[in-house]
Amino acid sequence: MKNIYSLLLVTLILASCGGENKKSIEEIIEEGNLTTIRAKRSEVVASQQEIAEQLNLLDSKIATLDTVKKIPLITTFKAKEEVFNHYLELQGNVNTKNLLVIFPEFSGILTKVYVKEGQKVIKDQLLATIDDGGLNQQVAQLQIQASLAKTTFERQERLWNQKIGSEIQYLQTKANYEAQLKAISQLQIQLAKTNVRAPFSGIIDDVITEQGSVVGAGQSQLMRIVNLNNMYIETDVPESYLPYVSKNNNVVVEFPVLGKIMNAKIRQTGNFINPANRTFKVEIAIPNKDNTIKPNLTAKLKINDYTNEKAVLIPQSIISENEKGEQYIYIIKDRNDNDEAIAKRVIIQTGKTQGDVIEVLDGVVNGTEIIQEGARSVKNDQSVKVINQ
Repeated sequence: MKNIYSLLLVTLILASCGGENKKSIEEIIEEGNLTTIRAKRSEVVASQQEIAEQLNLLDSKIATLDTVKKIPLITTFKAKEEVFNHYLELQGNVNTKNLLVIFPEFSGILTKVYVKEGQKVIKDQLLATIDDGGLNQQVAQLQIQASLAKTTFERQERLWNQKIGSEIQYLQTKANYEAQLKAISQLQIQLAKTNVRAPFSGIIDDVITEQGSVVGAGQSQLMRIVNLNNMYIETDVPESYLPYVSKNNNVVVEFPVLGKIMNAKIRQTGNFINPANRTFKVEIAIPNKDNTIKPNLTAKLKINDYTNEKAVLIPQSIISENEKGEQYIYIIKDRNDNDEAIAKRVIIQTGKTQGDVIEVLDGVVNGTEIIQEGARSVKNDQSVKVINQ
């Protein structure tokens, strides 16, 4: 088309300038006659205006005949039913019920510490001992007294069975013996508190108090023990999700620091709404076979709160909204062999979103061909050309 315009322009200029009888522009300029030069300029301007008018006529006719020129180019995709999982995204912290700072139950000097940091221990293993302050000797003395009380009681019991002696003597010796046994039992309980034992199997994370230090019952921190096998994540869920978040819901757990992603389930939901922030707690059990997950580690959670097995999903970017607040998209109808079709506006009802896609509840069915690229530039009932690759 460009070549035709150029050829036409050259032809018209040559025609306007005349044949061999007329002088060229260069010859007229060389003569230096002002009147002749002005006459020649007027002739060229007139020719230029005539060419412009002819070009306008040609462009108008081309626009009439070339209907493809004005058709917008678009791309489309077909709506299809697929599984749609919606996730509630929250943040939580890793906890364990087996994390404990051990305090002594007896006051005295920490005479011996049997473990060190990082050491594995089993339940009831002896971790440390505290000076008993003479309790052991008191127990020994009471055991001697109890032995004498036992012998006296047994003799008095034999006499009483033979109807020898008074009942009061028998009862006094019996009471004295039983009192000695109870005194020994109480001292042995106190003596057992001088031995610090592991409350559960785990790892000694930190030895806080050094051997030889004076410790107070219930006051001095001796050591921290932790078990990393039974880990869980705790998070707060807004009360509006109470109908959708329950026990055994699937959860995608991500630990950004570790670069680790795992699948888990909710093992427990709280039965109390916190009035301060209108949330309830959930616990998510997580495996920790390699012990890389530590208490208080931050985790990103994606809780599956909604699933549609036959959802129609579309990109959010193709949705527009009219003056009534209704959402609409464009689909195509009557597609011919030249991939030309008619754009039709369709009002839709949408549901939940996830990332860049949104669920369509009404207005689109499986197999509908929807305009994607060019969706915001077309008009209702406009002709379009599909250029899908």
